[in-house]
Amino acid sequence: MSKQIRVGIAGYGNLGRGVEAAIGKNPDMTLVGIFTRRAPADLLALSPQTPVYAMDALADFQHAIDVLILCGGSKDDLPAQGPRLAAMFNTVDSFDTHARIPEYFAAMDKPAQANGKTALISIGWDPGMFSINRLYGEALLPDGVTYTFWGKGLSQGHSDAVRRVPGVKAGVQYTLPSPEAIERVRSGARPELSTREKHTRECFVVLAEGADAATVERAIISMPNYFADYDTRVNFISEDELRRDHQRMPHGGFVIRSGNTSELHAQVIEYSLQLESNPEFTASVLVAYARAAYRLNRQGQFGAKTAFDVAPGLLSIKSAAELREQLL
Repeated sequence: MSKQIRVGIAGYGNLGRGVEAAIGKNPDMTLVGIFTRRAPADLLALSPQTPVYAMDALADFQHAIDVLILCGGSKDDLPAQGPRLAAMFNTVDSFDTHARIPEYFAAMDKPAQANGKTALISIGWDPGMFSINRLYGEALLPDGVTYTFWGKGLSQGHSDAVRRVPGVKAGVQYTLPSPEAIERVRSGARPELSTREKHTRECFVVLAEGADAATVERAIISMPNYFADYDTRVNFISEDELRRDHQRMPHGGFVIRSGNTSELHAQVIEYSLQLESNPEFTASVLVAYARAAYRLNRQGQFGAKTAFDVAPGLLSIKSAAELREQLL
């Protein structure tokens, strides 16, 4: 087997736990350790053999880690942590605030370029796998329209944004696609659909002690880039209800390209996901792209990259010859 790719995990929430599990399924990778802002002694990793360190110790591991997977949230963590860590490590992250991706790309590109590092940003299933399928659809059917539907499922990024609203003790957010809109698109009709017509968002929130429900609701439904463009319902529930009814993290969705190859023939391309665990699947995508980040860096391809810049073969543990023989 070729050299083991040495991986570190920065941040250990649901996504970090998923990354730890995914590394165990990739025999060409070894986990150097988990790096956390919590007290390391208080963190329980999936495996008792997994070393846990303070986040501040990362600088001492620059020569021990080939790729650092960043598992912080997109709203506050990654914009602050990402550029600093991209100056020291090859990185992969799942930054998912679509409207701010160009800004984040630039912030990651500068330190990575300056220090000979490779930073793969916005890697996951959307942005990430869905992004690739949007690109394929547009390239293959230039005369057409692309539609993306998310859910029904729990969104990690939007749930994180809800939890950071002042007055929120805990909470989750579900994205709900419109069945009627999906069927209109599948028919090849190419409808014009507004953001509100395609999805609704539903939040389940536990209020902090003394918080005003109306104030919290206004802050959520008016939040730009997350809720302002959608019909959003905010439900206030107890901690017991949250633990009982909202611990699972399913998700999924569809990318559909409806187009014509001639005046006679309509074509529809559809890519879909049905996920029992949003964070575990996202983590699996991150780990595959960690392999690509390592290979790209060895090729001298420095700076920030997205899923659009990575050849599919770089994701696989198999050699190019094996891929041609077995999958082509």
